[in-house]
Amino acid sequence: RSSDTAVKAKVFDIDLFDSHARLVRRLHAREHRVICYLSAGSWERWRSDAGRFPASVKGRGNGWPGERWLDIRKLASLRPIMNDRLDLCAAKGFDGVELDNVDGYGNRTGFPLSREDQLRYNRYLARAGHARGLSVGLKNDLGQIKALRRNFDFAVNEQCFQYHECWRLAPFIKAGKAVFHVEYKLRRSEFCPRAKAMGFSSMRKRLKLGSLRRPCARRRSSSSVFDFGLPAIQRTSSMNSTAGSGTPY
Repeated sequence: RSSDTAVKAKVFDIDLFDSHARLVRRLHAREHRVICYLSAGSWERWRSDAGRFPASVKGRGNGWPGERWLDIRKLASLRPIMNDRLDLCAAKGFDGVELDNVDGYGNRTGFPLSREDQLRYNRYLARAGHARGLSVGLKNDLGQIKALRRNFDFAVNEQCFQYHECWRLAPFIKAGKAVFHVEYKLRRSEFCPRAKAMGFSSMRKRLKLGSLRRPCARRRSSSSVFDFGLPAIQRTSSMNSTAGSGTPY
């Protein structure tokens, strides 16, 4: 999907494969920061590199058409693919990367993944992103935030108020790191006051994504900034995504 660059947002989150470097340059020229979205924990049949994944690393479907969980224990197979994806993200000029589906150990993947397997894989991804000068975001994986907060530069979350688990994201805020958060079903009045009190950058979007978004209103005192990672990306409460085919904040 194309991204609506007219959206008034500080940060744009757009798909790694579907976005051109010229779009990233155009957004930078308008003083936006740009995050590339990629799924690091699932195989997606429509991706240009889908044929590089051996059958042995493909597990159960993850609930989305054409996607299957990956056996993250098999780093010898996955590392070259993920390194190339991160190289592409850096080559296109992105400031950071959102890594999706990095919580397979807590799902029915078809593989006996352990907590330690997930920590090992996620830390590898964080190191690889940092080595390329990218800020690296932890998507969901709430059960491992305490263990990973030092490895990642910001957090991305979907629907933590709906599922009553936002308290788990507090370590990122306490460390001065941004939390980008979205709800799909709740009304803004049901989560915005609490999200602002917790220091989140939050909004409501439709599950199908697209440019339409309803951010929580900024407080007058929202001028404080939080470290967002290696290229010095700053976070304010107006940071929101235009979507594309990535995940919105």
